[in-house]
Amino acid sequence: MLEIVVLGNDIDAALGVAADVGGTALVADREDTRELAFRTVVRARVDDLGRLADAASVATLACFSRVICQRDRPVRRGEPSPGFTAVFGLVAHPNLTHQQADAHWRDVHAPLALTHHAAMWDYTQLSVVDHIDGLAVDGLALCAFRSMEDLRTKFFNDDTSRDIIVADVSSFADTKRSPQRLVATEHTF
Repeated sequence: MLEIVVLGNDIDAALGVAADVGGTALVADREDTRELAFRTVVRARVDDLGRLADAASVATLACFSRVICQRDRPVRRGEPSPGFTAVFGLVAHPNLTHQQADAHWRDVHAPLALTHHAAMWDYTQLSVVDHIDGLAVDGLALCAFRSMEDLRTKFFNDDTSRDIIVADVSSFADTKRSPQRLVATEHTF
């Protein structure tokens, strides 16, 4: 499914825009003081980019959403979704085209992620099909876990899983240029 994704830093703007357009906002904890490339992600199906402008201070992207696995608990509209989502910005490996990196991410990495992140209960890949403006990324991985404890201690099944995932990500992503991970709470409107 195609959707517009905007990245920004204003949590209140992201929540307001997502509520206005019936979208989803992923927002950082207000107490998180780390320097991040972006602190918010808004996902929406709109035909007027202007409706997202207040939340788009970092980037505006057209993305294809691939749901790899979906949480087993329903999301209540207007309330924070259960659990926490790690959002990883993806910049393609310099030796690969966007299409090559995306194909690897979809066809090779997704099955590996399901195997080596056993505690992950929701996984969506947002593949950029058009970079409209701002920060240039090739995709965003949304990796959700039931609790902050699971995210912190069960992100990988074990050390072997960590090594496999790190090696695979390094084969299709530029890990130095890809934005630092954002830990977010998801709000669906």
